[in-house]
Amino acid sequence: MRWRKLGNIFDPFDFPGQRLQFAQSPQTLLFDDFIRIYFSTRSTDTNGKFRSHIAFVDMTRNLQQILRISEHTVMPLGALGCFDEHGIFPINVLRHNGLIYGYTCGWSRRVSVSVETAIGLAMSRDEGDTFERIGDGPILSASLHEPCLVGDGFVKVIDDRFHMWYIFGTGWKKYSPDAAPDRIYKIGHAVSDNGIDWIKEEGCQIIPDRLGRDESQALPSVIQIGDRYHMFFCYRESFDFRRNTTRGYRIGHAWSDDLCNWHRDDTNPELIGTPGTWDSDMQCYPHVFESDGNIYLLYNGNEFGRFGFGLAVLE
Repeated sequence: MRWRKLGNIFDPFDFPGQRLQFAQSPQTLLFDDFIRIYFSTRSTDTNGKFRSHIAFVDMTRNLQQILRISEHTVMPLGALGCFDEHGIFPINVLRHNGLIYGYTCGWSRRVSVSVETAIGLAMSRDEGDTFERIGDGPILSASLHEPCLVGDGFVKVIDDRFHMWYIFGTGWKKYSPDAAPDRIYKIGHAVSDNGIDWIKEEGCQIIPDRLGRDESQALPSVIQIGDRYHMFFCYRESFDFRRNTTRGYRIGHAWSDDLCNWHRDDTNPELIGTPGTWDSDMQCYPHVFESDGNIYLLYNGNEFGRFGFGLAVLE
């Protein structure tokens, strides 16, 4: 695979009137004459803590011009005490049976550790402008062998069956006595006949580690190219990754011929950051999609998407 970087195509700092903080985890929904890109942005609550919301930007089909930026969050945060009370990040969308399904990763704060996550489902009946939950609870969450941090669901319908690739936490760990606990998570797989009731391959890590057992893997995105399936994701060390640029997120890749056995090959896409620019220190949260005969990869750069997202095209 040979990818050509097309640069930073959306930076929230270019639109101060929109009051956007971050544009994380870009995810596409294709229309006849434009492409909608959903992303997670942030606001600050009365305690000075971030909350994540979903917004979108509409762009021309060639992804060269911005047409519209949403003026509202596409769905409110969850009710008091629910799994998505404090944030939604990310959302993955797909069209099915005349509706738009939105698979959300809901965040809620904890006491002994910083956060817990689960996957919810919301539906849109107005072409993706707004989404409404099918219920206040999650459709996929922690279980016996996946004890925490289920999230980042990416869903495709293949041969009339729903497939979801997602992350699950293997646990939290203190790497030094005076440090806050850090989380470790891996990529798993689940299937469903209706997109609501899921069967997980319980506790089964499908992508091998490259950095050792404490590698964290996040945000899988899958596309079929020819007869082969390709997964793009991001991975990092599980501690000292926020400021240490040698330990932060990079984009990884794996391929499969049967959706069951995945072979890791991080030499593709090998998106090296450009020194001194928006993605010099980090590349994360990839989303791969096809449009007008081209295969594109959206991704975030430095500081986990504070400076928006960029684009690469498969040559």
